[in-house]
Amino acid sequence: MNSSGSHGTLLILLAAVLWGTTGTSQALAPPGAHPLTIGALRLAVGGGALLLLALFRGQVTRNCFRQPGVTLLAALLVAAYQLAFFKAVASTGVAVGTMVGIGSGPLFAGLLAFLIHSERPNRRWIAATTLAIAGLLVLFIPASGNVSHVKTTGVLLALIAGASYAGYTLAIKRLLPGNSPDAVIALVFSLGAVLLTPFLFSSDLRWALEPGGLFVVLHLGLITTALAYILFARGLRSIPATHAVTLSLAEPLTAATLGILVLKEQLTFTAASGMGLVLAGLVVLGMVRPGYLRT
Repeated sequence: MNSSGSHGTLLILLAAVLWGTTGTSQALAPPGAHPLTIGALRLAVGGGALLLLALFRGQVTRNCFRQPGVTLLAALLVAAYQLAFFKAVASTGVAVGTMVGIGSGPLFAGLLAFLIHSERPNRRWIAATTLAIAGLLVLFIPASGNVSHVKTTGVLLALIAGASYAGYTLAIKRLLPGNSPDAVIALVFSLGAVLLTPFLFSSDLRWALEPGGLFVVLHLGLITTALAYILFARGLRSIPATHAVTLSLAEPLTAATLGILVLKEQLTFTAASGMGLVLAGLVVLGMVRPGYLRT
């Protein structure tokens, strides 16, 4: 990997670590904070900050609007991700929700790359996919005992989040040529925030005005969205989108660690086994170099 690719890899990894704090941040929000409202506020604050910065720097040009269909699709997927991810984390826990949501991203990315660009995965990718899918299936096995268990609805929402994440990553990658990555991210996320505005008008936002709530909103908006996605978009300029999605596996590892150490989440043996299989598949997938897909 050349120096440009190495730099892009580092940027993606840093972004993923920041994303890994979102689930824990949501869990620490004051009572009354609804997952859908949190997702909408995250985009509103983050998207707004990104747009103001891009406009101030003069990075938003006419060229940014040459693919309106792709831009709208990316925004729709970004909005869908917020809704599905935060609801999944609230339903099934930070560790499992993030592991499945982001962990399934590379699998969906490979599938979309095949369907859209006719890129055929090699045997290693297929082996990794098989392991990860086996792990996801294990997560659907009902658990017993006094410890927390995995909810099927939460896993399904996490899978929707993973598919949305893979989709908007590929869409954003397509918008980058000839444009500032900061401007592309700003437009996509600002539009995504507009799409989620109805959730803000129909919700009680008093919790967001409390010190703890304000800290959560600013952290999610400015750190895990604005800063993280600036790093992500710049990293995408030098590495393939499918590879970027794989590198983002640093997010579920960060989230799982925080969920267990900070939130004291307990997992059943079944859930831990399922997560282990997912992680094993992701490690295999992570060993594949950027060109692991062949045409």
